[in-house]
Amino acid sequence: MQAYRGLPILTNQPERPTRLVGIWPLSHGGSVGEYERLAHEAIDGLVARTGHAVVAGGTGLYLRAALATLELPPALSSEVRARWEQAYDAEPAAAYATLAERDPRAAALVHANDRRRVVRALELNEAGASLAPEADRLWSSETRWPTLVVGLDVPPDELERRIVARTAEMFERGVVDEVRAVLPGRVSRTAEKALGLREIAELPADEAQQRIVKRTRQYAAYQRKWMRRIPGLVPVDATRPAAEVVDAILEVACAR
Repeated sequence: MQAYRGLPILTNQPERPTRLVGIWPLSHGGSVGEYERLAHEAIDGLVARTGHAVVAGGTGLYLRAALATLELPPALSSEVRARWEQAYDAEPAAAYATLAERDPRAAALVHANDRRRVVRALELNEAGASLAPEADRLWSSETRWPTLVVGLDVPPDELERRIVARTAEMFERGVVDEVRAVLPGRVSRTAEKALGLREIAELPADEAQQRIVKRTRQYAAYQRKWMRRIPGLVPVDATRPAAEVVDAILEVACAR
């Protein structure tokens, strides 16, 4: 979400100029495929000039897209999706049965009541692709460049303290006004998923703050679970001052 401009407080954007931060308007429907191309260009440029690049943050999928080459499905037209959405809305069981007949492996991965994923599987099948890839490249150790992957390790109680403090700081810095300023404009379906945007737009400030803490806690738990599955990840104690964390990472990198 830091790729979008207009929500620097909500998405915790760095103050220093950083590549791929604030590059898209909120009206832009960004995709992992577009991001992968931009990330590869940025990383290749940095490596060519300095010999290295530092990639930080991001969801698991977007991090993987930056470090490796994903086998992404082909671009699909909105007409195809609309047709399958209509078919599912008319008769969900029949739509799922069609998926089971055409792509049994994909059907085994989704629940018949999961409208979004059933529709996605059907449109991919029509394009000659599948929701069930031949190989799970997301958890592969392959990267485009020799890469050290570091996970910042924080105990649950400290993580909880930081989530509460970070959320409170957002509201103190004026995140409510920030969100209200962008709402009159067009916000794409991708950008509207920014954690906290809907809560601030729809709830009183106190209730929104509590809801954001809860959702962030859930998302952090998911991220920690995801991080443990990254091949070769080196955990680093992140409870220390930032400078000490940097020194620890550099020590590991220099020993490689």
